[in-house]
Amino acid sequence: MNIFSFVYLAVFLLAGFCIARRALPQAGLSVSIPLGCGFGVSLLAFVPACFAVVLGFRLPALLLAAAVVAALAVWLARHSTPFTRVPDPDAAALWACVLPLAVVTLYLLHTHVLHLVDGSYHTGQSCYGDMAMHLGFIKNIAVTGKLPPVYPLLGGEHRFGYPFLCETVSSVFLVLGADARTAYLLPMLAAFISVYGMMWQLARQVLGSAGKACLAFWLFFMGSGFGFVYFLGSAEAFAGIFTGFYTTPTNYTAENIVWVNPIVDLLIPQRATLFGWCVLFPALYLVWRFCMEEETRLWRYLALLVLPLPLMHTHSALALVLICLACGVYTLVCRPRTKAVLAPWGWFALVCGVVWLVEMWNTVFAQSLDGQHMLRLHLNWINGQDDGTLKDNYFWFYIKNIGLVYLLLIPAFFHAKPKQRWLYGGGLAILVLAEFVVFQPNNYDNNKLLYIWHLLGCLLVASLLMDWFSKVRAIPWRVLGLCLCCFIAMFGSVLTVGREALSDYWQWSADDIAMADYIDDNAETDAVFLTSDSHLCPVFSLAGRRILCGSGSFVYYHGMNYTAEYNAMQQLYENPDEVSLAQWGIDYVLFDSYVFSNIQNVDESWYAARYPLWYENGGSRIYKING
Repeated sequence: MNIFSFVYLAVFLLAGFCIARRALPQAGLSVSIPLGCGFGVSLLAFVPACFAVVLGFRLPALLLAAAVVAALAVWLARHSTPFTRVPDPDAAALWACVLPLAVVTLYLLHTHVLHLVDGSYHTGQSCYGDMAMHLGFIKNIAVTGKLPPVYPLLGGEHRFGYPFLCETVSSVFLVLGADARTAYLLPMLAAFISVYGMMWQLARQVLGSAGKACLAFWLFFMGSGFGFVYFLGSAEAFAGIFTGFYTTPTNYTAENIVWVNPIVDLLIPQRATLFGWCVLFPALYLVWRFCMEEETRLWRYLALLVLPLPLMHTHSALALVLICLACGVYTLVCRPRTKAVLAPWGWFALVCGVVWLVEMWNTVFAQSLDGQHMLRLHLNWINGQDDGTLKDNYFWFYIKNIGLVYLLLIPAFFHAKPKQRWLYGGGLAILVLAEFVVFQPNNYDNNKLLYIWHLLGCLLVASLLMDWFSKVRAIPWRVLGLCLCCFIAMFGSVLTVGREALSDYWQWSADDIAMADYIDDNAETDAVFLTSDSHLCPVFSLAGRRILCGSGSFVYYHGMNYTAEYNAMQQLYENPDEVSLAQWGIDYVLFDSYVFSNIQNVDESWYAARYPLWYENGGSRIYKING
């Protein structure tokens, strides 16, 4: 039931709020609420997983986790200073930024996630692809109860090298009885509060001004380059923004425009990025206070916060490491090299190093070393080609993609204060690494690192612009100048968000939903299905069952060698035999429109003559092989 899921989440968020209050007792609610959401989601990812490794991802493990976290919340409430309302002069500025984006985000989540229209599920442009994979992972973990999970998109033995804790935070609620839509969305709501709130608080803490923090907030979440210029040639081209599939000012590959809007193209469709940033942004806030403001006691809370980060979003963990290295160098160079100063860094590195190594050793770290096309050298992100040449001039590529923020980075760096430059040094380390090393088969995914460099750049540029225009005495001219800069820097993203809000795509039919429900109720939890390799396969995405060969758009980019499974899928549909079925452990065989449209010479009669028809609905038929 959904009510249990709401209560369960509330327990973790309450514990997170108590930790945030204990870490920063003098902070106002505008800090404690988003920081508490960050801690709460981190606990939701880490604590149930610890019990599930031993007990399985089942109800007893989840209840034990909730009991431990509830006990932690009670202890913190009893042993912390009594809650008092702290003056919070910046709260109005923060909520003025966060609430408009929250409204847009809620609308997009409503229309994009399992949106039921006339009995079918609809979605938006950005979720048409990735969400099908995330739904399947979430459901599979819940139904199999295995952690670490099996890799459900391939038969045979394969490591689950994807950061799966961004999925278990929703699998929890499926086990508790929530419906798929509620389970998918619940932790995302808390994560968005953390991402939006703590990005603003990071900017406020680093820049020392609420006004600068507001500008940095909008430059990052709604910033864009000059891609809109390509659509100003005619009314037809401009209208195409709102009707085409990925023909927007932030994602127009025909002109090498690939710097997407972080809300609609990263946070909403890509759960790993959302939950990674949900932990990373509050972590950066604590890093700044721990290092630059010498609040060394915060290392404990920082370590606690980031414990699950590598298995939530590995790119965010790497970005945090590089920024901490820059801050560590600052500590060595600019602060006394005493035990009191250096020991907290050592303890923080030791705790995170040990826990992260245990988490990563047989999962994402092993996959990065022996997966297909994973760790390799490559120049200039998506602008670089395999032969070493560039599609566009290096600087022009970033100018037209990032726009005003990129043009002002150098003057903003020299305008910045020394501590701000040191922090940005971590961003430069990220940029250099991401421009020469690719960590996954899809070169594009290095943007998960580049956006953190960009975030730090937005802080510096916001400070520069606010200081420049503060020198303009005439207030109307000052406002006009800032508005013009904001228009140039954000117009492309405004159009992109508008396109996303209007997008509506059919994803699964009523027959697909009915079939998935039947499989969910009647098929064994560890059953293996032979299906097509469509990325919308309802057997995997909606029922969470393992399939012989999933879509190459998922499997290839996870670094998997799926040649054997793909060939077996083709052979078992075209020239089936009982030996191969047994070899791959096939329990059920699906025949639907995807099979007949994607595979030639399908031989359904062979199965109909030998095996019972287990399910039939519309154009879909399933034969049961075993039993």
